[in-house]
Amino acid sequence: MDSKTINGVRLAYQLFGEGEPILFVHGFPITWKLWEHAVEPMRDAYRLIMPDLRGMGQSEATNGVTMATYADDLNALLDAVEVREPVVLVGLSMGGYVLFEFCRRYPDRVRALVLADTRAEADTPESAQNRRVTAERVLTEGTHVVVEQMIDKIMGPQASSELRETWQSIMNATDPKGVAAALHAMSERPDSTPTLAEIKVPTLVVVGEDDAITPPSSARKIHEGIAGAQLKLIRDAGHMPPVEQPDGFVRVLRQFVDALPRSAETDR
Repeated sequence: MDSKTINGVRLAYQLFGEGEPILFVHGFPITWKLWEHAVEPMRDAYRLIMPDLRGMGQSEATNGVTMATYADDLNALLDAVEVREPVVLVGLSMGGYVLFEFCRRYPDRVRALVLADTRAEADTPESAQNRRVTAERVLTEGTHVVVEQMIDKIMGPQASSELRETWQSIMNATDPKGVAAALHAMSERPDSTPTLAEIKVPTLVVVGEDDAITPPSSARKIHEGIAGAQLKLIRDAGHMPPVEQPDGFVRVLRQFVDALPRSAETDR
C-alpha cells in the first residue's frame, strides 16, 4: 500500500487503473479490502482510489474523530493524489455516513454517489449510548468486543464459514483506538435525512436483501429521499454485498458508472 501524511495523520491507500476517478469508502471496522473484487473488473476504465479510513487497516489512529474528520481526510487525500475533477463516491455502511458529510462539506467534488447498505438517520439516544459504552470496553478489552457483537449480523445466511472467518480476522486486527474513535463518531453523527433532498447528482442505492444491520427499508428511505435515485437489491447478500456477492455488486456498480455523462475533464 501507499501512504501519505494527510491532516497530520498517516493514511494508507491503494490506487488502481487510469481514467475517471472513483473513491471507495469502506465500513466499520474494516479496510479497503472490502472493494478488492472490484479492482480487476473496473481498473480498465477508471482510476480506483481505495483508502483505509483513519484508525482502520494500515492508517494511523487518533482520538477525537468525527464524520467531518473522515470527510476532510478524504478531501485532502484527493488533493494529495492530484485528483482535481469531481469524483464518483462509493460508500458502504459507515462509509455512507462519511459520504453524507462529504456531500455537505464538498459538494463541488461530487460527480455521483453510490450508497450501499447504509442509513440516513442518526442514532437513537439508546443506540448512541450503547456505542459509547462499547467504545470504552474496546479500549480496555480489545476490538474483539465489537467483532463478537457484529459477526452474526454482518453477513447473510448464504455466506460461507470461510468468508465469515476471513472478515472476523480482518475486523479483529483493527486498532482498538481507531475502533473506539469510530464508535464515538457514529454516535455523534448528525441526522442526514435533510441532506437527501439536497443531493442533486446521479445516485445509486444498493442493499443486500438479507441485511440485518441496515435493512432494505433503510435503503428505500434513502432512495425515496433523493430525486432520481436508483435502487438495486442484491440477492443472497447481507450487510457486505461487495464480498458476499461480488459479481452482482460489481455488475450494478459498473452499469451505473458506465452510464454517467463523461466529465468535462475527460472530454478535453
